[in-house]
Amino acid sequence: MRIANLSGRLALIVDGRAVDVAKASDGRFSADPQAVYEHWDEFRSWAAAADLPAGASFDPAELGSPAPGPRQTLAIGLNYRDHASESGFAAPEGLPPVFTKFVTSISGPVTQVKLPADGSTDWEVELVAVIGRRAEGVAEADAWEHVAGLAAGQDISERVAQLAGPAPQFSIGKSYPGFAPIGPWLVTPDEFDDPDDLELRCAVNGEEVQKGRTRDLIFSVPALIAALSAVLPLLPGDVIFTGTPAGVGLGRNPQRFLAAGDELVSTVEGIGELRQTFIA
Repeated sequence: MRIANLSGRLALIVDGRAVDVAKASDGRFSADPQAVYEHWDEFRSWAAAADLPAGASFDPAELGSPAPGPRQTLAIGLNYRDHASESGFAAPEGLPPVFTKFVTSISGPVTQVKLPADGSTDWEVELVAVIGRRAEGVAEADAWEHVAGLAAGQDISERVAQLAGPAPQFSIGKSYPGFAPIGPWLVTPDEFDDPDDLELRCAVNGEEVQKGRTRDLIFSVPALIAALSAVLPLLPGDVIFTGTPAGVGLGRNPQRFLAAGDELVSTVEGIGELRQTFIA
C-alpha cells in the first residue's frame, strides 16, 4: 500500500492514481495526512477491504510529505561505516549520534529550496521510516510491526551552521526551511521483497554522488527502533531519518557544496524519488 499527502489531503496511490481517503471512507478517516497514524491498524484494515473508486491523475509537485507534522523527528548520524570514515570518525560502537530536524524543515518531494548565505549546503540521501504503532521497549525482532511505512528522505545540511562551536549545532544546521524533503509517498513494509535491503542513490545535476544499500546500515531500521524505544516512546507518525551512505560533499577532496541552479535527485529503490532545485 502507498499513501500520500496530495495538496494537504490524505490519499491512497493505486496504479499511479490518487484516491481521496476522506471521501472514499465517507469521513471515517480525516483528510489530514498526519492524523492517519493514530488509527493506523484500523486504516490498514479498511484500505485492504474497501471498494475504492477510480483514482485521479496528479502532478508530483502537488505532493507533500506523507508525515508532514510528526511530534518527534529522530535523525541518525554516522550510521554507515563508509560515511563515518569520510567524515573523519570511527564507526560508532553503540547507538550512533541522534539529533532532530525541526518540523518546519519538512517538505514534500518536489520543491525549491533557498540556500543559506553560508554557502556550504550539502546532500544526504536517506531511508525514512514512519512509526504506525506506539513503540516503547520494543524488541528488535518485533520492530517492523511498529512501522507504518518507508519513504525517501534528504537530510540537507548547512555545514557551517552544523559544525559551528564550541559544540556542534547539528539540529540547527539541518533545519532550514525545506531541508527535510520526504516522499514521494509512504510505502508499507509488505510491499518490499526485503525492507532491510534497499538501494539509495543521489545525483547532482545528473552526476551520481551517492549510491548505497540499507543492508549496510550499522543500526538497521529494527535495531534503531529497539534502541530508541528503550529510551523514549516512539509515537504514531514519528519520523526516523536512518542515516546516509558515503559520497556527501563535505567528505570530498576538494569539498563540494550545492549552488543556486543545482538540481538534487534522491532515489530509494521500490519507493521513488525526490527532486530539489536550489535558489539563492
